[in-house]
Amino acid sequence: MHDADTSRDPQTAEAKDDRVPQALKRLWPLLLIGVAMAIVWQTGLHRYLSLEGLIENREALTRLVSGNLAVAVLGYVAVYIVTVALSLPGALFLTIAGGLMFGWAIAGSATVIAATLGASVIFLAAKTALGTSLRAKAGPFLDRLASGFEEDAFNYLLFLRLVPAFPFWLVNLAPAFLGVSLKTFFIATLIGIIPGTFAFAFVGAGLGSVIDAQAEDYRACQATDPSGATCTVSLDTSALITPEIIAAFVALGVVAIIPVIVKKVRKRRQAG
Repeated sequence: MHDADTSRDPQTAEAKDDRVPQALKRLWPLLLIGVAMAIVWQTGLHRYLSLEGLIENREALTRLVSGNLAVAVLGYVAVYIVTVALSLPGALFLTIAGGLMFGWAIAGSATVIAATLGASVIFLAAKTALGTSLRAKAGPFLDRLASGFEEDAFNYLLFLRLVPAFPFWLVNLAPAFLGVSLKTFFIATLIGIIPGTFAFAFVGAGLGSVIDAQAEDYRACQATDPSGATCTVSLDTSALITPEIIAAFVALGVVAIIPVIVKKVRKRRQAG
């Protein structure tokens, strides 16, 4: 009896050892993203995603855009993908800055592609690392989203993209824990962010004079205070979200959620 127990112990230990590499294989995408986030915050690279960063580098960016538009757009797309994939603050500012640099049409198109790819990166990382295993531990918060995804994942996700009731990063992660497929996530995100993206790119395209005025004040301040400690610039992006834009997003969201509501009504009628 003692021999049988001894023979099982190494197998049990080996099975436990196998779980560690398997867990690492699942978690490495999130670990990699976590390390990248730590590097960005530690080095202060996130500060470039600000109005100060735009003003300080605008001349160089303008030369790049005029000298090689394709390279400038590709660089913008790469920065945007990283920003969204790492859930860094500044995506809205980048959209506006893109409109200022490239015009609303190019900036809107490039941003839709970049934001969708960046969102898909973090979605896949969460889905690979945790999948639906987090679903049971998430509590009532995910439960409120789960019913919508179960009814009609595509239209519900489209609704969440059109009506930003939740932060963009949260809508990137929640579907990964609720069994949404990459195809559904990608297409719904791509379509759902088009209105808002082009709206803010259009706003950015018309902010040239505002940015120039801010830049003039910023440089004047730096002339009197070389350290720049007291020099700040601000662009209240919340002021750009007008009641008209909100109403338009809500209207689009209502259209997207109609199929989900219709399905629920039909099920209740059939159950009755």
